[in-house]
Amino acid sequence: VIDSLEESFRIGREVGVPVVISHHKLVGQANYGRSEETLSFIEKNMAKQPICLDCYPYTAGSTILSADRAATATRVIVSWSKALPEYAGQDLADIAQKMGVSQDEAVQRLLPAGAIYFRMDEADVQRILKFDQTMIGSDGLPHDSAPHPRLWGSFARVLGHYGRLLGLFPLETAVHKMTGLTAKNFGLKDRGVLKEGAYADLTLFNADTVDEVATYEKPIAPARGIDTVIVNGAVVWRDGRSTGARPGRVLARETQETEN
Repeated sequence: VIDSLEESFRIGREVGVPVVISHHKLVGQANYGRSEETLSFIEKNMAKQPICLDCYPYTAGSTILSADRAATATRVIVSWSKALPEYAGQDLADIAQKMGVSQDEAVQRLLPAGAIYFRMDEADVQRILKFDQTMIGSDGLPHDSAPHPRLWGSFARVLGHYGRLLGLFPLETAVHKMTGLTAKNFGLKDRGVLKEGAYADLTLFNADTVDEVATYEKPIAPARGIDTVIVNGAVVWRDGRSTGARPGRVLARETQETEN
């Protein structure tokens, strides 16, 4: 992982562009605990060149199903399968047992397919999330039959589970990691801040109840505690449902502001 970071930083310096580590994580039991080392290395290099990083709040990732990845995971959930769609949402170990074959053979029968891999340590996830310069990021595959819950739960999970319940950081810090810090790192002028004249991108939520509802078993579920969502001044979510408004727009990076 250090070699990977060194290579990325070198490319950034030579090409003259900012480096974004997305998403920062330590995969595999041999790397558990190494976030202390990587965060120290990242922080040291941040003083020399533009570097930022994000993290999503789960110990599992999701991508294409493969035997190699499955072999290094403590648990694998099949998120979709074109060959055998009825197995979506089930553990690979259970699928192999039902088929009466090895895990590798089960993978071959399921392909092409996607999977959720449990390959990270919770202590590393928390340490990376808590790091001052870590943005909260997520991605997701909305067309998966049984997607990773990060698609529906990431930001509410940070506010509720990691912020309010575990006390990893104050509410204001959690919000900043999702908004102002991201806008600053990507040079998005008048975004991620609450002030007169800025774009009205706002989420109204109950700080005492906001949390994820999506789970690995039931990954498609709106977060709780979210009252209203406003994008570019237009209400897009209210009363537990979408308003149908689509005021979003492509955002251009303000190069000069980022360099300053």
